[in-house]
Amino acid sequence: MMYKIILDNEWATMRYHEADQYMYHTFHQAIRGPIFRDVMNQGLAVLERYGATKWLSDDRKNAEFTPEDIQFALTDWGPRAAAAGWKFWALVVPEDIAGRAGMQDIATAFFEMGVRLAVFTSVEPAREWLLKM
Repeated sequence: MMYKIILDNEWATMRYHEADQYMYHTFHQAIRGPIFRDVMNQGLAVLERYGATKWLSDDRKNAEFTPEDIQFALTDWGPRAAAAGWKFWALVVPEDIAGRAGMQDIATAFFEMGVRLAVFTSVEPAREWLLKM
């Protein structure tokens, strides 16, 4: 697969798949605060630039979000992403149980913003679903 690498560091890899026009991030460890916000904002900038409507999130290595990061996702990043045209989200949930539970409010809020999502425990089925959308 041909990805344009947006960023690749110890925290995350952010990619854009040009042919299928979707964003794809992988968190390599629990990610919080300014680092989390920077990663997500870099991906959003690419989504906006290319008019992508799909996002694949590999959050298996992530943990529970802080209240501040949830607030950022719900009141800042999410509304901007939805306004930019984000429509489909394939979410590979954290292996961490608290991390999974914390995703529920975010998933519900994004659904209410018009983003259709499906939840998975591995990447390949998530990618397959996303490509059908």
